[in-house]
Amino acid sequence: MAKRTESSITHKDIITAIRQQEYAPVYLLMGEESYYIDRISEYIADNILTEDEKGFNQQIIYCTRETNVADIINSAKRYPMMAEHQVVIVKEAQNLLKLDDLLFYVQNPLKTTILVICYKNGTVDKRKKIVAAIEKTGVVYESRKLKESQLPSFVTDYLRRKNIGIDERSVLMLVESIGSDLNRMAGELDKLAITLPAGFNRITPEMIEMNIGISKDFNNLELRNAIINKDVYKANQIIGYFEQNPKANPPVVTLAMLFNFFSNMMLAFYFPVKTEQGMCDYLDFRNSWQLRDYMTAMKNYNAMKTMLIIGKLRETDARMKGVGKGNTTDGDLMRELIYFIMH
Repeated sequence: MAKRTESSITHKDIITAIRQQEYAPVYLLMGEESYYIDRISEYIADNILTEDEKGFNQQIIYCTRETNVADIINSAKRYPMMAEHQVVIVKEAQNLLKLDDLLFYVQNPLKTTILVICYKNGTVDKRKKIVAAIEKTGVVYESRKLKESQLPSFVTDYLRRKNIGIDERSVLMLVESIGSDLNRMAGELDKLAITLPAGFNRITPEMIEMNIGISKDFNNLELRNAIINKDVYKANQIIGYFEQNPKANPPVVTLAMLFNFFSNMMLAFYFPVKTEQGMCDYLDFRNSWQLRDYMTAMKNYNAMKTMLIIGKLRETDARMKGVGKGNTTDGDLMRELIYFIMH
């Protein structure tokens, strides 16, 4: 496949090339987001060799700190048996103490071997010779965490491939409750897909509440909506529910959600181009409906109040971590925060 830098190549590019039988002898898959690393390595494991060929020609190596790089090189230097290629997938390569020892192999890799190096929870220093060498002979891919604004599209696209629809409220429930852990998100979406009644192909808030345990009425999305619309009664209802169910509704998640919302709103106040498309581009929203909540909130909270709320959120976070907390409970702090925001 054509050589491209790790900053421009996508997981879809890699899978498309493999589907067209354009194989690279070495793939370095690295980054903070393990989901796409897993998808690429799984696709390679499932599709390059036939089931008959895999027995002799596919090896998966799970690395620990005791794993010897020489053993990986010896596996990569084997020739395939009764097949055109062999596949060697190195999992958890971040555990290798001497990853750089692979340099001499990746500089001149065996053309009949497809070596896949899966390096999770971080990246190999791009200044190292091994990265430059793989860029010359193979493919370097960096899997980055999705921004919060990209998560709704991930959910809808994932379900669309399964011919399943989902409404806007359900998307936001999942995003607010699960966050950016794509492997967990995919697992929950698969669970919802499996539990859909026969002949029904659309996910609703009621299904999410029943199968994932996220309350359709008392969750961070509904709290945000209550705050946006200055519904004091509803906001206090939800905070009371959260206090009674702290494991399902940890305050740190609620604080992060509110901080992100009001920080974006502060940016929106000072963005000079107030058109819908201009605001969406500036805030990196994929859909215009993501902007609607901000436009409503900006009518109920001015820029000065928004700035004071951000300061209060920082103060609340510090107090929850023990700074001047005293005997105050997390529930007390959250009620105090909501009162400050709403008044």
